[in-house]
Amino acid sequence: MWKTVRHKWKEVHYAWSAVRQLGGVFPRHCPVCGFRGNFYAHGSPPRFDARCRKCGALERHRFFKLWFDAIGREMISGTRFLHFAPEGAIARQIKPIVKEYVSADIVPGKADVTLNIEDTGLPDCSVDCVLCSHVLEHVDDRIALAELRRILSAHGTLILMVPLVEGWSETFEDPSIVIPEDRSKFFGQEDHVRRYGADFRSRVLSCGFSLSEFTATEPEVSDHGLRPGDKIFVARPTV
Repeated sequence: MWKTVRHKWKEVHYAWSAVRQLGGVFPRHCPVCGFRGNFYAHGSPPRFDARCRKCGALERHRFFKLWFDAIGREMISGTRFLHFAPEGAIARQIKPIVKEYVSADIVPGKADVTLNIEDTGLPDCSVDCVLCSHVLEHVDDRIALAELRRILSAHGTLILMVPLVEGWSETFEDPSIVIPEDRSKFFGQEDHVRRYGADFRSRVLSCGFSLSEFTATEPEVSDHGLRPGDKIFVARPTV
């Protein structure tokens, strides 16, 4: 009986501790809006210290801001910029410095234009910079990358962010997994079609790009509530 009581007490204590942490575990700094303090949890299951309680920026938005301030601003400035699946926290950084900004989404009404990333219908070499943040895991990435290679100018830039499991040498995908619940189980989200491994790099390179990367490391991870080892990939067309 006492073992059962102790077990139940541990469960209650654990649940209460988890609930308390939904409002923030450690004080963080949001480089997007400047807020300092506890962040909210976000996602299911919840990621603690994930969402800025002032501007709503998530880990990838804060990481993009750090990259943008370090090297991205110069890279993006003055370009014809195409932003797939636009997120406000990122778009607000880009719009003031580019020559032309166009947001795109496959769902009508969610962006400036409705585009299928696998077949945009845009002219060859018509954009200088493309951003795809957490997009490729939703689509046929090889077709999408080939299409992005086609529409990028000769010296253009493709900025990529994806969920990545560095410890896996190969990406896991299975076309037979189509039920939303199963996709959540295997791929982490019901509208994802794969979970990327370290071979994400070779998938990009095989579509006619060179590649460099920017990694979330300490102390920025702890200071800003980033996901350790998160990556921003910068791809450029090869001749």
